[in-house]
Parts: sequence; C-alpha cells; structure tokens
Amino acid sequence: MLQPETDTVSKPLVGHAAPPHLQVMSFNLRNAVGDGTDPWPERRAANRALLRAELPTVIGTQEGLYQQLRDVAEALPAEYEWIGTGREGGSRGEFMAVFFDASRLEPREFDHFWLSDQPNLVGSSSWGNEVVRMATWVRFRDRATGRAFVVLNTHLDHAVDQAQRRGAELVAERLGEFDADLPVLVTGDFNVAAEASEPYDTLVGKAGLVDTWTAADERLSPAYATFHGYRPPEAGGHRIDWILARPGVRVPVAAINTFTLDGRWASDHWPVQALVELPRG
Repeated sequence: MLQPETDTVSKPLVGHAAPPHLQVMSFNLRNAVGDGTDPWPERRAANRALLRAELPTVIGTQEGLYQQLRDVAEALPAEYEWIGTGREGGSRGEFMAVFFDASRLEPREFDHFWLSDQPNLVGSSSWGNEVVRMATWVRFRDRATGRAFVVLNTHLDHAVDQAQRRGAELVAERLGEFDADLPVLVTGDFNVAAEASEPYDTLVGKAGLVDTWTAADERLSPAYATFHGYRPPEAGGHRIDWILARPGVRVPVAAINTFTLDGRWASDHWPVQALVELPRG
C-alpha cells in the first residue's frame, strides 16, 4: 500500500536560510527502480516531508528520473523551479537536476556537459564506464544580495577508476572556465570517499575547492557514510556525497541528514547539507 501524500512538516535539521546565507543540499534520490520494499512510490512521502522541512535554497539531485523530478517539484513550495536534462537526452535517463527557490535565486545561464572526451555530445562516454555520466550547471543571481554564483551538480561513475578520475578532471577544467572571482558551489555523488581518493584530491587539492564538511564551523551530525543502502546510519563510513566550494565561502553549518518518516527512508543515500555565506563581490 502506498503511503498517503501528506503535508507533514517535521523539525528541520538545518532549515530555511535567511539572507545572506544559502542552504545547499546534495541529494541522490535513488532512481525509480524496484528496490524491493523501498521503491519510489513508498519513499515519495518521506522525500516530501524531508524537503518541506528543510526548504533548501538550492538542491543538486542525482539519479532522478523525469517523473521523480516532477514529484519532487510538486513536493516543494510553488516558488521552487528546476533545471536539468536526461543524461541520454531530453527526458531520457537520469538527471543531474538543480532545484532552487526562485523567490530568492534568479537563474541567468545554464548548460550541461557529459563526462567524456566529447563533453558536448549528448549521451557520450569514453573512459570504460557503461553508465553515461554528466553534469549540469546554473549561474544564479541572489535577489537578496545581488551576488552572482554558480552551482554545478554531477555524479561520477560508480565502477571505473579511470572514469572517476577523468570525470573529476573534466569538472575541474570546466570550473576553471568561470571567472576567478565568481563563487562556485559543487554538489554531487562522487562515488568515492572524501579525503581518501584521487577525485577528491583533484577537486580539493589541485582545483583548490573547499570541502564544506571539513570547513564548517559546526557539524550537526557525525560523519556518517552517506550511502546507507536502506540500513541504519554508520558513523565513520565513506562520505561519498559532497558539497564543495571555491575558497572564500563561509560555512557556518554542515550536516548529513538521517531523516526517516515512519521508519521509511527517502533514498538509499542520506542528503548532505551546508549553510553557506558567499564572499561579497
């Protein structure tokens, strides 16, 4: 039996951000495959309750299929909008969607690229990965502060080391094309451990990004493994979902959100969150 779609509002872990702060979430939704006792129709109400409680300013989602993203859009308040495309083109395949509170953020520019030797070719892959991987980015203007910034959302390969490494290098290369003084936030499921992997070293070391978890003034949860596979939280496990930022971004709070609704998980990943303040332009 499907759970009823209710507007139950739970106590937030981070919650709505007032200017000049932004609340950023990275959330692998887990696509709409069967998943035994945890298919999307059974998780949808938990997703709704989670998002209604937290009301992130911007959300990078991974794995969402088109109908799932329509459900997410319906769960969020009316002022939210989203940008994305399927990794096989159009509405086909998983999206690296970017949801945002349009009453706060104005999208000014966006694009997509594929993690391959032909990044502008829809659905392309090059590095031995059987699953197509991509990224979506959006340049916003914060209506409250006037500050421009970019959010880039991606999902590295889960199986092939070369694809993970080259994907991170391509993301770093594309980030380098933005003006050096433009704040950038990166959300994603990187499928490798933070602080202990080559893609992390590429993005945080060579590209100079800041890991908002390690940079946070306060962490509202232990360092849980962010992929849980429908099991209870595991402290000290691999943190494979990250929110990264260019230097200069202040991070008062970071969290790994272990929300459930009546014992039901929203996904097989925990969403990660960061409260950030962009540097003044």
